Amino acid sequence: MGHHAYNGKCGQNGAAMVEFAIALPLLLLLLFAVAEFGRMLLQYNSLLQANRDAVRYVAANAYNHTLGRVDVTAALRTETQNLVVYGSPVVRTGMQPLVPGLSTANVQVTAVAGTTDHVQVSISYTFQPVIGNGLPALVGRAIRLDFPLVATTVMRAL
Repeated sequence: MGHHAYNGKCGQNGAAMVEFAIALPLLLLLLFAVAEFGRMLLQYNSLLQANRDAVRYVAANAYNHTLGRVDVTAALRTETQNLVVYGSPVVRTGMQPLVPGLSTANVQVTAVAGTTDHVQVSISYTFQPVIGNGLPALVGRAIRLDFPLVATTVMRAL
């Protein structure tokens, strides 16, 4: 009788490639999810900073000392909306929004009701992932991937 030694390495040919083929889609999905989350945080941070700058601008310019209260005029509202969207109260040709898809319609500038010296700037923006609005579902409704990012700041007028 011949004695054959078991060579365990022969049974493992190609196993690493199969494991890699199984793990790669999951790793790519995880990498993509982390990148999208980072992009969402970057956009939200940009919205918050724009909101803070805009509320400072409107608080410095909205108080009417003659009337003794906040007076948000149409011109001041437009300048504040432009400051949020474009980073400048005056829009020049070729300026791009700070956050893709943000428009002046997403920005509300108001005097706070019930007070005579507070102003509020609110931004409502819908985050759009790179892959689209949602994932199709095999059963039931599709899974929505877009969701609102809201930034609101209230400040006392000077």
